[in-house]
Amino acid sequence: MKSNPASALITGAPPPKADMENTSLEQVHDFWQEASCGEDLLLSSQDTLGYEAQAAERYRLEPYICDFAGFDRVSGKRVLEIGVGLGADHERFAEGGAVLSGIDLTERAIEHTGRRLRLSGLTSELKVGNAERLPFADNSFEVVYSWGVIHHSPQTPQAASEILRVLKPGGRFAVMIYHRYSLVGFMLWLRYGPKSLDRVYAEHLESPGTKAYTVGQARELFAGARKVEARTVLTHGDLLESGAGQRHEGRLLDLARRIWPRPLIRRFLGGYGLFLLVSGEK
Repeated sequence: MKSNPASALITGAPPPKADMENTSLEQVHDFWQEASCGEDLLLSSQDTLGYEAQAAERYRLEPYICDFAGFDRVSGKRVLEIGVGLGADHERFAEGGAVLSGIDLTERAIEHTGRRLRLSGLTSELKVGNAERLPFADNSFEVVYSWGVIHHSPQTPQAASEILRVLKPGGRFAVMIYHRYSLVGFMLWLRYGPKSLDRVYAEHLESPGTKAYTVGQARELFAGARKVEARTVLTHGDLLESGAGQRHEGRLLDLARRIWPRPLIRRFLGGYGLFLLVSGEK
């Protein structure tokens, strides 16, 4: 695996503080219950056309999801998705023939995903629940997938431990968490600093208490697993290519979008993306 340019910055970095602002699960729940991730930005209507358009835009902005999730490699396998959101990935797993289960902290996400699957004639075992205490027996799943979820949990290490607990021996996990040394993080620090990166992520990126990890810290979260790989990818947020981050709108950001040196960023700063993709086996 290629070395990450950010690796020189991670030595000695303390782990993110899970309780920096005494964030509770209730606070995280209430934030996402207002609107599931991407709902305000990408979902125009709660019908087939609306969900199809949301999925198309999701995979246009984040094309690396498909290979990372392995939608085409789950036929007949027991698959758990932690944090189903609007259900686009969940629908793809169902279409791929998975024996599927999904969990989310919010009722809103479960309602969206259930509606989406019903419109498509697909099924899944969907539950409202907590990633820190998964309501499944040990060794239940051959695949556990989570995209941008467990870094919102007050106790992310516990959520990672739960992922390994419910995996069958030899099972695969694929988890995206936020990367500490990202262009998004640096932009937020320039706007809201001076303060620590931990506090910037906790206070200004999505739900209260959101955390971001170095590559080394991500590996430590899944230290009990085998064949752990961790890599970063540049996102549409890092490249200022979308309306993501709309809560931070302003004239300076509008100017940055017009002059942002995207070819140079892609060539020289590829290791400073917000998304940190972690995978491995039990």
